[in-house]
Amino acid sequence: MTLRERLHPDLVAGIRAAGPIVIGIIPFALVTGITAIGAGLTVAEAVGMSVIVFAGASQLAAIDLIGSNASFIVVVGTAVVINIRMIMYSASIAPYFQPFSLRIRGLAAYVLTDQAYAMSVAEYETNDQRHRLWYYVGIAATLWVVWQIGTVVGAVLGASVPDSLGLDFALPLVFIALLVPAMKDAGTTTAGVVAGIAALGVASVGVPLNFDLPIAAVIGILSGVAVDAWRNV
Repeated sequence: MTLRERLHPDLVAGIRAAGPIVIGIIPFALVTGITAIGAGLTVAEAVGMSVIVFAGASQLAAIDLIGSNASFIVVVGTAVVINIRMIMYSASIAPYFQPFSLRIRGLAAYVLTDQAYAMSVAEYETNDQRHRLWYYVGIAATLWVVWQIGTVVGAVLGASVPDSLGLDFALPLVFIALLVPAMKDAGTTTAGVVAGIAALGVASVGVPLNFDLPIAAVIGILSGVAVDAWRNV
């Protein structure tokens, strides 16, 4: 019996479903590892952050703040704000995992990502025969493994890049690549544009403890919410 035949078919289905996403995650993970080294982290610290946090956008934001010598509270607070959507994801997907133990649900929560949530819920809603946990693990575990390998390779590469070469351009490019596809409607577009303008304005004024990024993020979110509320009146 081959390894594939030993695996649960819904686990294999989840792994296969994650395939197209992996292509986009690899360069993202590489840049995260490289920028972590550029911000002054060691390879072990970069890899440790990737294992513990496992959240690309918040990792990059935290790395940027660490490189700017922001305080610990600001770094953690910014990461929490960016990841606060995970609470809604967890609440939404929780009913599908009710039959499983608390330990299993805790592990599932640890590997929760935007992609694993969206693809799993979409599959659950159209295929009642799909095993909830195995399919989810197939997607989430695949993304976790690829992300960890990518950040390790990026961190090792970043450590070997001479300081004179400079990789400061990589982080803004990644954020632009994340932002543009997320601007799908008036609310999200307003949030992105207003947050960008606010970030420039707040940075030019100067605020203590590097609070410019969290302040700009809150202004952008509130602007997007206001536009959505106005459109729904």
